[in-house]
Amino acid sequence: MKKVKLGIIGFGTMGRAHFQYISEGAIENVVITAVFDVKNVKEDLPESISYFSDIDTFLKSKLFEAVLIATPHYTHPSLAIKAFSYNYHVLLEKPAGVFTKEVRKMNEIANKHNLVFSMMFNQRTNPVYKKAKELVASGELGELKRTIWIITNWYRPQSYFDAGGWRATWEGEGGGVLLNQDPHQLDLWQWICGMPISVQAHCFFGKHHTIEVEDDVTAFVEFKNGATGVFITSTGEAPGTNRLEISGDKGQLVIENDKLSYKRLTVSERKFNKEFKGGFGQPECWDVSVPIDKENPQHQGIMKNFINTILGTEQLIAPGIEGINSLTLSNAFLLSTWENKKISIPIDEDLFLSHLQKRIKQSTYVKETKEINLDSSGTY
Repeated sequence: MKKVKLGIIGFGTMGRAHFQYISEGAIENVVITAVFDVKNVKEDLPESISYFSDIDTFLKSKLFEAVLIATPHYTHPSLAIKAFSYNYHVLLEKPAGVFTKEVRKMNEIANKHNLVFSMMFNQRTNPVYKKAKELVASGELGELKRTIWIITNWYRPQSYFDAGGWRATWEGEGGGVLLNQDPHQLDLWQWICGMPISVQAHCFFGKHHTIEVEDDVTAFVEFKNGATGVFITSTGEAPGTNRLEISGDKGQLVIENDKLSYKRLTVSERKFNKEFKGGFGQPECWDVSVPIDKENPQHQGIMKNFINTILGTEQLIAPGIEGINSLTLSNAFLLSTWENKKISIPIDEDLFLSHLQKRIKQSTYVKETKEINLDSSGTY
């Protein structure tokens, strides 16, 4: 069986996590042949894997066919563009970048190459979200009316933000909860329900922590068909909630605690509303048991899919060019807050970038970095 040779760019928390399961043989048709990191990690690698501290030397080595990029957010687009220029397939950790203008450029370059480009949106392999997408796309729920995602179980103590000089700063990370914790939920939200056409958001910066980026967000969105949505997120609530509701004119889906519940109307609410003649009443509703796959491969599922797509046996679950969608939402939430008004989507990318650069330039935030141990979930 052919094995795809993989190079890892970035050997921090997530780079090491991917390295671990691949090294243990979890993905049978891939082998790691080289690692790049600005810090010397040679002692952490077996002799069979080459270590590089210079990115151009790494890319020129041709010791691999594909790369996994797991570096700080700002570097994602530029590194992907470099990898494309050397004709490598690319698997990019979330988020696609910090601002959509640069990610759009990355996508344009990616489209010019006949290469496999995927995002590490591992939640797309979660069976409850896969089933939700299937039900919405099939028309089972009818026309979308409202969707609400409350994702506040991201609690992080101050010590988390104190680790790493880049974390929770405009210059180092480019954002807070929206860019670090929420890319998966924002991706799933638009993957299942589609992209909204406008947003009015309220982002709070350093509300719960001594940081300069957002750690509490409430956003209201509107869709083309008139449906509305709300997205609420925070890293300052405990124990927090993770609940997605999707309501259509034929029923409602709720995902909470990794379980999906489906309430199906026997007649469309719009039809019932038009035809019912009584003073009080509502459509008959059934609780429907929906079969859900048990397998939830997460990161390994996306990696396997990426490798198999290179080998021509699968199609991408999370195409790289779709990474701009969740970033558009997080950029729009911030821009709406900064402009204090409703923002249309697509956003004014130059206006967003000018706001971001202004905050970087005018920042007076002084960070006291403290070393702590983060496990593989720490980046989230």
